[in-house]
Amino acid sequence: MIALFCILWSSAFAAAKMALEDCPPLILLTLRFLAAGLLMMIMAAATGGLKGGLRHIGWRDFGCLLVLGLCNNALYLGLSWIGMTTVSSAFTAVLISTNPLLTGLLAGPVLGERLGWRQYVGLCLGLAGVALVLRSRFTGMHEDPHGALLVAGGLLGLVAGTLLYKRMAPKTTIWVTTGVQALAGGVMLLPFAMHYESLQHVHLTASLFWNMVYIIVGVSIGGYALWITILKRQSATSASALHFLMPPLGLLFGWLILREPVSWLDMAGIVPIGFGIWLATRRAA
Repeated sequence: MIALFCILWSSAFAAAKMALEDCPPLILLTLRFLAAGLLMMIMAAATGGLKGGLRHIGWRDFGCLLVLGLCNNALYLGLSWIGMTTVSSAFTAVLISTNPLLTGLLAGPVLGERLGWRQYVGLCLGLAGVALVLRSRFTGMHEDPHGALLVAGGLLGLVAGTLLYKRMAPKTTIWVTTGVQALAGGVMLLPFAMHYESLQHVHLTASLFWNMVYIIVGVSIGGYALWITILKRQSATSASALHFLMPPLGLLFGWLILREPVSWLDMAGIVPIGFGIWLATRRAA
């Protein structure tokens, strides 16, 4: 489950970068969220989730899902995808992978999670590896600072969504949870997409179609369902530490699919990242 989640999540950056060549980011995300949300609600109905989930959902859980849709979908992906129009998919994956550090630092005061020395050392090693990759990218002036700031804003949205889910834990089925979030994100982005972007800039190509299919079915439905399941079973710190796998995987997919350059500093950063994940997620004896 964890391996599949990491592959889906990290490959989404390269798929999104390709799709953004034929469609503006907000229009693309609005269509993605609405289509994915509708499909997930159909799946909820087919599995009986609507009968036991949506009909009896309380206002607290419904409001929580709306805020999660704002954080996890509208803010996280909205800002990071706009930023990815001027920065590489690999850089976006690396920057988003700092999510475990922020989540781990905030999990104590917000959720009451206690971190041992292994978790602290693991988080620091992971951050050191990410810093190596970021240094490599900025030293070569391959990335746009404004785009990087937008991606950083998306990162904060993801951290907020992770902490909110662990604190509020809405009592709904997995398909209702992800479906309502996706629909909420699409509805929230719709007015911004209509105001700032135009359908004239959408190019209906085979590449756009297949990348959209992958992003909707593989990432929005499969990836988010796996992420919510992992969050239910692990602490916020341990689950978020999986995002340290995104730099090497993001670099791999960026190089393999988009031919984005990879330097020796990028590769060197993978070592402390991998060791940091092992320390941050292993249980004490």
